[in-house]
Amino acid sequence: MLAALGALSLPAAAMAHSYKAGEIDIGHPWSRAAPAGVTGAGYLTLTNKGSTADRLVGARAEIARAVEIHSSGMEGGVMRMRPVEAIEVAPGAEVQLAPGGLHIMLIGLKQPLVKGARVPLTLVFEKAGEVAVELAVEAAGARGGDEHQHQHGG
Repeated sequence: MLAALGALSLPAAAMAHSYKAGEIDIGHPWSRAAPAGVTGAGYLTLTNKGSTADRLVGARAEIARAVEIHSSGMEGGVMRMRPVEAIEVAPGAEVQLAPGGLHIMLIGLKQPLVKGARVPLTLVFEKAGEVAVELAVEAAGARGGDEHQHQHGG
């Protein structure tokens, strides 16, 4: 009976997908499925629970040749992506890294991003330091909707 109860709780534990770096909560890091050799992207939510600002200043992942922080937006009717030096998270603020906006570029994927996999990523904050997270790889067409509302302590 206890083994059965433990098995029932496994999916909830497997879904735990939030992290903490100092006073910054990192919610649901995810990525879309992509083949090797192309550029992928990582998305997440940063929430500053503290009283001082912090900045996401970098990231790294073994699965990519390079990792950069980017912003994207429409310029003259064309979607453009540009690297950014850092992402500031003000006290009490929430910053979304999402398709069509701020995101983490995984340049030159060494392996495919396969739906259902977890991909290690290290985020680097100016004050909070480094934190290891895992990107949950979702379907190639995922848009970051309701499927991302399962944040739990972790």
